[in-house]
Amino acid sequence: MALNHRRICLCVAALTLFCTWGCERGKSAPANASSSAAQPAQNSSAPQMQVSEPKGPALRLNAERAMQYVKDIVTIGPRWPGSKGQEKTAAYLRAKLKNDSLIEDAFEGDTPAGKLAMRNFIARFPGTKDGIIVLAAHIDTPYPLRNTSFAGANDGASSTGLLLAIADQLRGKKLEGYSVWLAFLDGEEAVQQWAANDSDYGSRHLAAKWQQDGTTGKIKAFILADMIGDADLDILRDDNSTPWLEDMVFEAAKRLGYQSHFFAREAGMDDDHTPFARSGVPVADVIDFNYGYNNSYWHTTQDTIDKLSPRSLQITGDVILETLRLLNANADKLPAPAQGPRVPS
Repeated sequence: MALNHRRICLCVAALTLFCTWGCERGKSAPANASSSAAQPAQNSSAPQMQVSEPKGPALRLNAERAMQYVKDIVTIGPRWPGSKGQEKTAAYLRAKLKNDSLIEDAFEGDTPAGKLAMRNFIARFPGTKDGIIVLAAHIDTPYPLRNTSFAGANDGASSTGLLLAIADQLRGKKLEGYSVWLAFLDGEEAVQQWAANDSDYGSRHLAAKWQQDGTTGKIKAFILADMIGDADLDILRDDNSTPWLEDMVFEAAKRLGYQSHFFAREAGMDDDHTPFARSGVPVADVIDFNYGYNNSYWHTTQDTIDKLSPRSLQITGDVILETLRLLNANADKLPAPAQGPRVPS
């Protein structure tokens, strides 16, 4: 996650899904990041959808394989735009996704350090129903930490490895439902300091591109995974995500008996889902933004593989895969996409 890029409004959570809460302005962050004003909360008290039972076999993540992908990516080292690590990551993704209708979306990010080459990867798995569900993660590490040993085990590698393991579950199967696209996004991290024009380079580029070519209108849901390898898994409820889609994620967690790892805290996150939310796409940010005591491992060289657990990858991956089943089973009940921006610009 980028420096000073999480605009957070913490809550005192209730034991139920929807809580009555009080906010603090900002959140404690590492010494190299400052607190920022809280984002306005979305309507988290909206009535829940009556969810229909999903059909067909459930898919479950191979957690050991996911963890191996994470280790492989960490071994590459720092992966900031313009680095050799970025090039090695691209080669790694090409090799793993070569049979998955892979699209490479190369572009130049206009950054405070000048124009930097960046590249998104989109692996596509066709379904039988008209529409797309996008699962996303970012693949880069922070440019400001380029002269350190930071390799982003949790912040970047964990969710990238998760998506690769999800690809293994989708590959070679006839998907009864919406097509699933896996978006590996470059340039999420700020090059200098988190700001609207210095963050989310890959997602901003892809959201604009899909808006222009008509893909946006086909997207039924956009689910982002971020910082989900933490051994002490604590996924927060994001106030800047679409409430009904967050509800569906929680429903999936309850069905699998994983609800204790979800939504004990509530916050407004600014992340790679934000550009798609502004396009009216239903979004959910599946993120554990509490990494170490007082978030002390975030954006430090302590973000190492020993802080992660295959169990956390298993839980997150299974919940996302179950959310896919719920989305397909309840396709006729899904609310219409929002018109115009959903979050502050």
